[in-house]
Amino acid sequence: MADLGGVCDGRFAEVAARLSENLDAGAELGASIAVMTDGEPVVDLWGGWADQGRTVPWRRDTITNVWSCTKTVTSLAALLLVERELLDVDAPVARYWPEFAARGKEGVLVRHVLSHTSGVSGWDRPVTVADVRDVPAATARLGAQAPWWPPGTASGYHLLTYGHLVGELVRRIDGRGLGRFVAEEIAGPLGADFHIGLADCEFGRVADVVPPPFRSSDLAGADRDGVAMRTFTGPLGGAEESWRPEWRRAEIGAASGHGNARSLARIHSVIACGGTLDGVRLLSPRTIDLIFRQQTDEPDLALGTHLRFGIGFGLPSPAVPYLPPGRICFWTGWGGSVIVIDTERRAAISYVMNTMGTGLLGSDWTAQYVKAALAALD
Repeated sequence: MADLGGVCDGRFAEVAARLSENLDAGAELGASIAVMTDGEPVVDLWGGWADQGRTVPWRRDTITNVWSCTKTVTSLAALLLVERELLDVDAPVARYWPEFAARGKEGVLVRHVLSHTSGVSGWDRPVTVADVRDVPAATARLGAQAPWWPPGTASGYHLLTYGHLVGELVRRIDGRGLGRFVAEEIAGPLGADFHIGLADCEFGRVADVVPPPFRSSDLAGADRDGVAMRTFTGPLGGAEESWRPEWRRAEIGAASGHGNARSLARIHSVIACGGTLDGVRLLSPRTIDLIFRQQTDEPDLALGTHLRFGIGFGLPSPAVPYLPPGRICFWTGWGGSVIVIDTERRAAISYVMNTMGTGLLGSDWTAQYVKAALAALD
């Protein structure tokens, strides 16, 4: 059995056993898993390798690109502004960002952006990943373009635009960019090793992701001008983009966050524990309630599966069979990373890895670990 570092409460032995087995079998290259209950770490495990050559062990301070798990930290930044009564989820985006009203977007509300229903799920083509990394210019483009469907009528997953849109609201209201805001108002106060816009001096700790198998059928048959095709090709980029220094440095609040399971679980324990962790108060229960204010419960125009979105987070649905019903919110990252917040059990569960699996909302390994952790909490 593969050796693991860290600590694991005996109740969660199955979580540790699953991770060790998957590392030993080669299904995982390197990974970390964390569970916090009542603000205390009960699982903080890591193991395997940080590189494909298996020369650098995955260590306690290893971090990696967590892809769309970044969105949950970006959402928390917006909710922090809501808590401070600086942002109203029911107000038009244009109240804070006047230029956004262009081309029929004057009725787009803040909650539409936070629930992927704004109609702005990608950039009008042509657009490249390099364009997206230029956050100010890419954000201005989103402000100037027309929505792709009537805002507020359906969700269409904001694959990469989410962070630009929410990040611009943060910047317009607070004056700081998203990366600095998260560092100074969330990660720093909580002592969480999470970064949106990674400093060069941290590059040596990064475990590059191993891209999933390419499947040419993923968009086969999709309408070339439909929301799904336009979202996933606006822009089109592979996981190898995250290996570039330019990607690591970019403050892409939808996808370029770097961290590990411990940092994600610690940040989101604030939500699990009613808004306060270790004396740091970020949210009130009233603001947390907004997360569970359902915005959609229908097939998503971009992902093509039936999703439920609250404000800033996904909610349990049949598309995520490893999550039970209840007052749970979550989101996943491309390849399998995940953060699950259970406010009834006052628990946060996270998994971060470098070998990317297949699956729309988590991989097979994601489901294994989350189900084992939830079973231990019952």
